[in-house]
Amino acid sequence: MRIAVTEFVTLDGVSQGPGSSTEDTSDGFSAGGWLVPYLDETFVRCASDWLDRADGLLLGRRTYTAFARDWPAITDPDDPFTERMNSLPKYVVSNTIGTADWAPTTVLRGDPVAAVRELTTRPGGELQIHGSARLASALLSAGLVETLRLVVAPTVLGSGRRLLTHPAAPTGLRLVRHEATARGLLLLEYAVTGTAPVADYAGVTDL
Repeated sequence: MRIAVTEFVTLDGVSQGPGSSTEDTSDGFSAGGWLVPYLDETFVRCASDWLDRADGLLLGRRTYTAFARDWPAITDPDDPFTERMNSLPKYVVSNTIGTADWAPTTVLRGDPVAAVRELTTRPGGELQIHGSARLASALLSAGLVETLRLVVAPTVLGSGRRLLTHPAAPTGLRLVRHEATARGLLLLEYAVTGTAPVADYAGVTDL
């Protein structure tokens, strides 16, 4: 399986609490719900297309706990994500989680990078990370992420937990798809290409 990461971020890189004011208030964060004003049909279509590629979900403990609480409680028959989120195989990376009742769930204990590396040897399509920014950052640093998808909201918060704050090495990306919604979201899909290239600027004639 291939690791693909989907993250919602602000222009200043904050990924904490996009969906509601109570989603994640850890460390005193009080600006949750910043993505919601910009949601529209274009975003829903794109996010649904991305989820169509998933053969499983890979989550950290914090995100898993929130998802396991919230997704089974959604009863709207027209919600385009609920059935798939609840029925897909879930893999939660944690050495501290007790029960994992959001079936079907497998708990991955021990070294997270080693555990996920073993999953990538199995047949299948995408193993998708949604949220779980710390896990996503660790796996990107370890070279295990093949695809990075970002939904960038046109807002600057100035506080909150940021995405990809300490990669182990510079990582190169190639933009393979981009779209802007009417409400101002940027929908970006990148392929991970390895070590980020660098060069010295020598003038426009050499471009």
